[in-house]
Amino acid sequence: MMLEVAMDLMMPRAVQHVVDEAIAKADSSLVLYYGLFMFGATVMGIFGGVMCGFSAIRAAMGFGADLRHALYKKIQSFSFGNLDELDTGSLITRVTNDVTQVQDIVSMVLRGMIRAPLLLIGGLTMAILTSPQLALLFLGLVPVVIGFLIFIIRRTYPIYGEVQRRLDRLNSRLQENLEGVRVVKAFARAKFEEERFDQANDSLRDGNLKAARFGVLPGPFMMVVLNVGVVAALWIGGVGVSKNSISVGEIVAFVNYLGMTLMALMFFSMMLTQLSRAAASAERIVEVLHTEALVTSPADPKLPSESGGAIEFDHVHFAYGDSDEALTDIHFKVEPGQTVAILGSTGAGKSSLVNLIGRYYDPTQGTIRLDGLDLREYEESVLRQRIGIAFQEAVLFSGSIRDNIRYGKPDATEVDVELAAEVSQASEFIRSKPDGYDTEVGQRGVNLSGGQKQRVAIARALVRKPEILILDDSTSAVDMRTEARIQEGLVRTAKGQTRLIVAQRIRSVMHADKILIMHDGRIVAEGTHSELMANSPIYKEIFDSQKTRDEEVRDATE
Repeated sequence: MMLEVAMDLMMPRAVQHVVDEAIAKADSSLVLYYGLFMFGATVMGIFGGVMCGFSAIRAAMGFGADLRHALYKKIQSFSFGNLDELDTGSLITRVTNDVTQVQDIVSMVLRGMIRAPLLLIGGLTMAILTSPQLALLFLGLVPVVIGFLIFIIRRTYPIYGEVQRRLDRLNSRLQENLEGVRVVKAFARAKFEEERFDQANDSLRDGNLKAARFGVLPGPFMMVVLNVGVVAALWIGGVGVSKNSISVGEIVAFVNYLGMTLMALMFFSMMLTQLSRAAASAERIVEVLHTEALVTSPADPKLPSESGGAIEFDHVHFAYGDSDEALTDIHFKVEPGQTVAILGSTGAGKSSLVNLIGRYYDPTQGTIRLDGLDLREYEESVLRQRIGIAFQEAVLFSGSIRDNIRYGKPDATEVDVELAAEVSQASEFIRSKPDGYDTEVGQRGVNLSGGQKQRVAIARALVRKPEILILDDSTSAVDMRTEARIQEGLVRTAKGQTRLIVAQRIRSVMHADKILIMHDGRIVAEGTHSELMANSPIYKEIFDSQKTRDEEVRDATE
């Protein structure tokens, strides 16, 4: 770029010599000499500009790729608590649109922000050397331009920040609508959703228009300043020529340097406007990069003296952010190899409890121990390798059914995959498909039923052969008979495995070693089925109501 700018700055001086020496003396050889010189300088300038442009684009693209990687890696390190606070649509905007804004400005900066200052300083210097008298014009023009630029920057910076936030809202609305499009169609709410999207879309458009009103001002303003400068230079120069204090060639050269300088300022103003937009995006990117994960591995992780899957909740309290407590004074123990069932109404805190075992969240008070060691003393990856979990919502990824089952253990053998599918009662429906285990799963498992997705998710947890298995209401979409077969398969194949099963139906877990009854974030009863039937009115009431309902369903189907 320095080579290109140097060649540009030589051109007006060469033109000055052509006018004052070659043309004034009618010397064609000098015209040819300076013409060849200018041609050579142009070729060298083009070479420098092309190489600079290519290098700048390559550097900017690499920077953008590195930045996206850094953001994605950071997001992967976030705990569930971080993801609860950061909207998914906003994260997508930051990884895509915000990075693109910053990447584009890096490319522009590597070219324009070097070229413009060099041309500005070089043009001013050469203008002063060419004609100190005419150079006084800069004293009146430059402060006006700088004041205008400061005004534009101060007005546009907050506007661009608001534009990106409106883009967040648009992306969030779009993502939410696409994920729930079946619900929208089922309830004939397409018109309502279209209006909501239009509101976000119109808001984004209005924000961009507001920013554009300021963005279009620098160009016309700079052209006016340039034209005023040229007229003033010609008037003062004309007076100087009549007094023989300035040559015609000096006027021509000065006007060229004046144009270079003001164009550099104009480009600089456009760059600063773009920089204010990129700065707003950069601020949002930095916010993600500087967000500390709420759950992190200790600097000096430990391992238990012996492992077996013993779990202890020691007076644990937990709340989501600033909300009321989801769990209050939870205290119980699970011995290695035990099966513990967790029952309770919706919102009782069942999922919150099991999510703490995998340390997806940390308790706000109290301690959770695995094999006698506080979960916070484990390396995260080591802890989670011991746990297999099927979440309440069965999330599958694009790829084959086999790929989804192997997701938690990529090196699982074909035998492992088929055994896990058999225990989860997924093998029957998988084999019924033309491609079997190679059947492609659509986005989020769209071509599978709710029960099929849940069974694949259970197989995904089982294929790891974990010491601790957590089923978080992961059979809610399967029938009672299938659920019973899943429970039988677990008892048959996973000897010595500690299991925590969040369930809705007592009949599916009544043979558990221990049953916990939860209500409003507390454990209100604990024991075996027979103990609870004898001592817990709440448990007996739930059992009787479910028994009556099951009998009514059975009678209706017979």
